[in-house]
Amino acid sequence: MDDEKLIADYVVSLLRDMPPLDEAVAFYRAEDALDWLKENSADFALLDIDMPGMNGIRLAAEIKKLRPDTAIVFLTGFSDYALQAIELRASGYLLKPVSRERLAEEVAYALGGKRQAQEQHITARTFGSFDLFVDGELVTFRQAKCKELLAYLIDRHGGSVTRPEAFSILWEDRMYDRPGQKQFDVILRSLRDTLEEQGIGEILEMKKGTMRVRPELISCDAWRFFSGDTEAINAYRGEYMSAYSWGNETESFMSRKIDY
Repeated sequence: MDDEKLIADYVVSLLRDMPPLDEAVAFYRAEDALDWLKENSADFALLDIDMPGMNGIRLAAEIKKLRPDTAIVFLTGFSDYALQAIELRASGYLLKPVSRERLAEEVAYALGGKRQAQEQHITARTFGSFDLFVDGELVTFRQAKCKELLAYLIDRHGGSVTRPEAFSILWEDRMYDRPGQKQFDVILRSLRDTLEEQGIGEILEMKKGTMRVRPELISCDAWRFFSGDTEAINAYRGEYMSAYSWGNETESFMSRKIDY
């Protein structure tokens, strides 16, 4: 038995002894893990990077295709892949050797968004990439712009947004002319349809050319952060709405708040 398998067996034994995890399943070939995921879901995946055949970076990308909601944490002896891990929206990046305490911290963080989503009817997760959950299930949007529009309204924390303002966020380099208005109407209609299909249409309020989300109906990690919630503050890892450039301002403000 080689050293890598000994390390893997040791880490799996630690994971099986952690209360947040209902079950821990070990795989020693990337292909076997992907075959299992085709029939099963996973809240959390702990991956090595240096593996025969398919490496951990590629495996993470394949996992995200099959199970987008699976949190990814890398455990490796190499620091060179940290940037690629960030690009894949990994929840954590641990260097070997790892202690039980550090592993437990990363498991708790990676599962935090998922567990909270299961505890709330409607949950918005903004730390890292943006996602919306209804009773713990990830909401899928027909168009990326629909998701971005909702993300921006979440960022405004219940503040009203006009149609021209929202349009300028979605399309920074375009004029809000007649074709633009029609295109925005399509996006807004698609967003409303998605929310209605999920049974949560009431979170979006429309009044006299403006729109807003109703914060009293949504649990959001960023809102809890700004309210001083210790758990939310500790969960923040320096990334907010990472897919959207307009989120940089809020991200900078959050980072300054942490520094203070």
